[in-house]
Parts: sequence; C-alpha cells; structure tokens
Amino acid sequence: MTEVEYFVYVLKSEVDGRLYKGQTSNLEKRLKEHNSGKTKSTKGFIPWRLVYFEIFASREEALLREKYFKSGIGREFLKEMLNRNQLQ
Repeated sequence: MTEVEYFVYVLKSEVDGRLYKGQTSNLEKRLKEHNSGKTKSTKGFIPWRLVYFEIFASREEALLREKYFKSGIGREFLKEMLNRNQLQ
C-alpha cells in the first residue's frame, strides 16, 4: 500500500494579497483547481501563488494544523513567518 502524504498549504492572491489556507493530498492538483476557478471561495481572487506548505503523515494531523492556521494565533504565526521570509 502506498503511503499518502497530506499537505497544509497557504496561498496568496496576486489580486489583493489575501491568504487562503487549506489541506489536500495532492498539492499540485489543488493549486491548479484554485487557479482555474473550480473553488468557489477563491475564484474571485485568481491568480493564487503558493507561499507556504507543511507535510503530514495523516489527514487528521493536517486538519488540525489547517484549523490552527485559521485561528487568530495561527494567522499571526503565518503573518510573522511570511514577513520574516519576505514572501508577503
């Protein structure tokens, strides 16, 4: 059985700089879906650029990390980290 990796990712809109956080088992395919307008919540802000991701062994871990990134403290963590890496 092939081991599946799960990704928690952060996208940045080239339109207005907003960040989108999500999780997937196929990062490349998911980014293409966001940029082709297939995702209702992101289609108004195309194009999107991948600015950060983390890899997890289980979907449960990825979901917990995504939930953290969507919390107030998680958003602050991302903002500081992206500023530090000059990605924002």
